[in-house]
Amino acid sequence: MFETKKKMNNIKLYVRRVFIMDNCEDLIPEWLNFIKGVVDSEDLPLNISREMLQQNKILRVIRKNIVKKAIELFNDIAENKEDFKKFYESFGKNLKYGVHEDSTNRKKIAELLRYYSSKSGEEFTSFKDYVTRMKENQKEIYFISGESKQAVENSPFIEGLKKRGLEVLYMTEPIDEYMVQQLKEYDDKKLVNVTKEVKLDLTDEEKQLFEEQQKENEELLKVIQEILGDKVEKVILSNRLVQSPCVLITGEFGWSANMERIMKAQALRDNSMGNYMVSKKTLEVNPTHSIIAALRKKVEADKNDKTVKDLVWLVFETAMLSSGFSLADPTNFAGRIYRMVKLGLSIDDDDEDDDDDDLPPLEDDDDDDD
Repeated sequence: MFETKKKMNNIKLYVRRVFIMDNCEDLIPEWLNFIKGVVDSEDLPLNISREMLQQNKILRVIRKNIVKKAIELFNDIAENKEDFKKFYESFGKNLKYGVHEDSTNRKKIAELLRYYSSKSGEEFTSFKDYVTRMKENQKEIYFISGESKQAVENSPFIEGLKKRGLEVLYMTEPIDEYMVQQLKEYDDKKLVNVTKEVKLDLTDEEKQLFEEQQKENEELLKVIQEILGDKVEKVILSNRLVQSPCVLITGEFGWSANMERIMKAQALRDNSMGNYMVSKKTLEVNPTHSIIAALRKKVEADKNDKTVKDLVWLVFETAMLSSGFSLADPTNFAGRIYRMVKLGLSIDDDDEDDDDDDLPPLEDDDDDDD
């Protein structure tokens, strides 16, 4: 909308060496708008109008051949790693746009896509290379979407996958979120966003341990669900977290946290869409983490302990941030953190002004919670 003078393509159309037009939109798809060239046809009539061009079968054949030739050219460039890296840095977004828009050539264009991954280090990797490195019983291609490479490689979502030796692709551009809505699978292997619900194959030993943890933490999960109310759809135990106490995941068919962030940044977004696309969040809790173990003991001792409520909210809001969501009320969260700092510094709230009355209480506060 804001690029009104942007040219749709850079292909000039000639008929028997007579110039016809330089902005024929049907000559080349929009995702190839970076290609410059000349098309000279012997088969089109010299006096052809723009309306006739839109209905001309010859033009459709020309378009098909241009796309075919372009993909062949890209594959030739891909044979040289350094050349393709320069090309991909400049036009990678166009290729992803092509996967989204061009259903006919989607599989061919997908072969050209490159991503960083949890095993590729500083080098790009392709879907083809990923598949060759897949574990024997692995049936899905795992990826994580986020704002930057640094953000996703330190994400709590991939802790368990990395521990199991499973590779995760890093998708860090906004267009990736749109692209994977169309590219559902590659080589008959489903693409799975690890910020959503993920089912990992567990050994019999792991299944038995998980069932025991489920029984052990049943009461804690109920208490957390009651405290958070409609902020989360459900609270479950996690089998993929290693170092983090908990994460927030979304449903398979709703927006991911990253997509939610992208949509909120749209200048002319339709607010009504958010009502049904924003997914209900599920809190995944790590039963082996010391924070969760300490919370469980507090709940067993006294589930009405107001300290439990304060700590649950603090852990939940921290998990929202680490999972890529934004807080609806950051001031409230900041208030909790400042109270924690005061506790750490042994500052008595009685010495403070009465302005702090609206801040959420912590364990040494006699007031009721907000």
